[in-house]
Amino acid sequence: MDRHLSDNSPRRIHTVKRPFQWMQLVCLCGCLLVPCIAFADEDSDGRSGCKNVPSFSAVQSALTPVVAGGVAANSGLGLNMWATVVNRDGVVCVVTFSGADRGSQWPGSRVISAQKANTANAFSLPGLALSTANLYSAVQPGGSLYGLQHSNPVDTGVAYGGISKNYGQSNDPMVGRKIGGVNVFGGGLALYAKDGTLVGAIGLSGDTSCTDHIIAWKVRHALNFDKVPAGVAPGAAKGTDNIIFDIAPDAHGHPVSAHGFGHPACSDSAVTIGNALPTNFPVGPAQ
Repeated sequence: MDRHLSDNSPRRIHTVKRPFQWMQLVCLCGCLLVPCIAFADEDSDGRSGCKNVPSFSAVQSALTPVVAGGVAANSGLGLNMWATVVNRDGVVCVVTFSGADRGSQWPGSRVISAQKANTANAFSLPGLALSTANLYSAVQPGGSLYGLQHSNPVDTGVAYGGISKNYGQSNDPMVGRKIGGVNVFGGGLALYAKDGTLVGAIGLSGDTSCTDHIIAWKVRHALNFDKVPAGVAPGAAKGTDNIIFDIAPDAHGHPVSAHGFGHPACSDSAVTIGNALPTNFPVGPAQ
C-alpha cells in the first residue's frame, strides 16, 4: 500500500465547478449590478434619466400662475391644464395638472399632453425646433409630412395603466416609461437648456389647441428652457417654433398654409396673443 494513500492520510479534495454554476454566479452578479446602475442614473426626485429636465415641483410652480391668467391672458375657454415632460429619449419625467384634482381638467388631455411632449421631442433637433403647432398643415393630405400622425403610436399600456389616483402626481404611472404617440396641433414644445442643449420636451393639453400652445410657450419661458436655436416660423417670429397663423383659402376654396407649417386660428384673441409670444416672452435663457 502506498503510504500516501493510507486511510489516515489527509487527502486534498478538488472541486470541479460545472458550467451551470458559473452561469448562476454571473447571473447573481448581474442581478445585483442592475439596480446599482439604475440608481446611479436617478436624480434627487428618483426619476431615472430625468436629471436634465425640469422637476415635478418646478413644472407645477410654473404652470399654476400661467393658467390662472385665464381667457384674458391665454384666450380659449379658461380651463385647467395637464402638463407632461419627457426627456430626450422620450421617457416621461413629469405629469401634473393645474386644477384641484385630476378631475378638474379633461381626463383625456392627460395622454394628449404626453403625446405632444413626445412629438415635440421626437421631431426637434439640436439645430431646429418644431412645435406640434408647426406640424398641422404639413401632415394634411398633400402636405410634406402627410402620414406622420400615424407613426409612433401611443403605448396604451403605459398611457392607461397603473392606479388612477396617482394620475398627475409625482408617481404617475407614466413616469419612467415611454409613452410614444404623435400629436399635430398646438401644445408641444421642445426644451432647450441654457447652453442650448436639447434635453426633451413639454406638452400641454386641456383647452383649445391655440391656448395649449400659448400656455406651453409661457410655461417653457418661466422654466428657462427656451434657448431655441432655429425654427420654421416666419416674420417677427422668425427663427422660433411659434405657432403660425397663415392658413387661407386658395383659388379653389381649400385651406392652405402659405409656408406649409400653419395652424388654424382658434379665435381672434388667440391670433393676437399667439403672434405676440416671441415679443412678450422672447426665446433665449433669462439673464
